[in-house]
Amino acid sequence: MPRFFEDSFSPEQPVLRGAHVRHIGFSLRMRPGEQLTVCSCGTDYACEIEDITQDAVYLHILSAESCCSEPTVSVTLFQALPKSDKLEQIIQKTIELGVTEIVPVLTRRCISRMSSGDFQKKLPRYQKIAQAAAQQSGRGIIPAVAPLHTLEMAAERMRSLEVPLVLYEGEGGISFSEVRSDAKSYGLCIGSEGGFDPEEIELLTAQGVQTVWLGRRILRCETAPLTALSVLMFRTGNLN
Repeated sequence: MPRFFEDSFSPEQPVLRGAHVRHIGFSLRMRPGEQLTVCSCGTDYACEIEDITQDAVYLHILSAESCCSEPTVSVTLFQALPKSDKLEQIIQKTIELGVTEIVPVLTRRCISRMSSGDFQKKLPRYQKIAQAAAQQSGRGIIPAVAPLHTLEMAAERMRSLEVPLVLYEGEGGISFSEVRSDAKSYGLCIGSEGGFDPEEIELLTAQGVQTVWLGRRILRCETAPLTALSVLMFRTGNLN
């Protein structure tokens, strides 16, 4: 069943407008009597099309329930900016796995040195990738892709999360199996191709961020977030 995200959707007046109308009526060629799902703020509304006009799709709600595919935990990914199109891949795959938000971070060893202005120009494309991934994987929300952060900004945001973590292969870290599994909010900070500078790790740990490791193999920057998120989802019961 086609899924459409609309946070302003009203169960009292079940109507879709704007870009949804063209997509439903022209791209998908849907007609009255056919069914679709409207996802609004984590709730799935199973609907039947009553009428389609040039500027609106009128619906009849058949049922409403909380989206069963949404994780029971909130995970924010703080991803150091990778080169090429790796960020697009990371956005797509981590959303499929259940991430709540993706925060790109510019660190010292990032090969890609994109400015905040240049990144902002790409943000609409990244958000479209996020929306497509959310639709494909049956998510109840569209995870946000944040503007480019400095590491200091990311560290400040991580302070508000119950379990803030940074993947680091140096000494002093804990195994992922030792990470709390009963929290509601997690932060995962992951380096770029060059990893983290030791001073950056000091900055993060001074803010209460725990260093963790994923075994003895060195993972690529596009592999590490998928691995860490998969382990975290498993440990919190979200891959059962």
